[in-house]
Amino acid sequence: MRFVRLGAAGAERPFVRAGDGTLHDLSGVTPDIDGAFLAGDGPAKAARALEAGELPVADGAGLRVGAPIAAPGKIVCIGMNYRRHAEETGAAVPTEPVLFMKAPDVMVGPFDEVLVPRGSTATDWEVELGVVIGKTARYLESADQALAHVAGYVVSNDVSERDFQLNRGGQWDKGKNCETFNPLGPELVTADEIPDPQALGLRTWVNGEKVQDSSTKDMVFGVAEIIHYLSQFMVLRPGDLINTGTPEGVALGQPEPKPYLRAGDVVELEIDGLGKQRQTFGQA
Repeated sequence: MRFVRLGAAGAERPFVRAGDGTLHDLSGVTPDIDGAFLAGDGPAKAARALEAGELPVADGAGLRVGAPIAAPGKIVCIGMNYRRHAEETGAAVPTEPVLFMKAPDVMVGPFDEVLVPRGSTATDWEVELGVVIGKTARYLESADQALAHVAGYVVSNDVSERDFQLNRGGQWDKGKNCETFNPLGPELVTADEIPDPQALGLRTWVNGEKVQDSSTKDMVFGVAEIIHYLSQFMVLRPGDLINTGTPEGVALGQPEPKPYLRAGDVVELEIDGLGKQRQTFGQA
């Protein structure tokens, strides 16, 4: 199934998109697509209601597309997780996953305006496979157990300000937590529709020019490895989001003058089977 949230920011309502593309209102099943819905019988209940014809058909025309999950408890991110991305930036390929966090309130919809921070000289794009947790993961014994804890997958843009990230005291979080810095969506695609998360193409265009074109098979640490690893350091709870890293083709890895983003630029991102985003950048 494919879950979507439509409506004004802060007032989104839950919907499900059927296999034929028809949109159905989920409000009678759940008030939102959140951790409580994903952890319990919510997705299965929604599937049964959809199959039984109990969900009213909806018209989403003209409605804003929100992030497909309500504010997660945490957003955990993996840095330098594609071999060719590490190479293009001159970084060593990590021997353990590089971790950093994003605040949940930086998450916005997939078509919302993204703001270039005041004082920014190096705002960058990063298409990433987002993994949404559906079952609590705590001290998993092996990576073989990990994918059973996934609710679904989503397109994520881990927008970054590289000068803040790399040159302002060594804390990556400074360049990762500016407002609007995590567009998410358009849909949360349930895990059963993505049999192999390590076989997905990822692409980004900036002002119509393709700049990223890779595959999740280039990940240093696959989705299952990441979930197992994270569970040794923190409890992953239903509704949490993991950004699994970006492939080569970011502005940081390009020759001088690096083509960092400015107000008016348009970024489009897509991942096979998960849909496409489009953001116009503005000035904070």
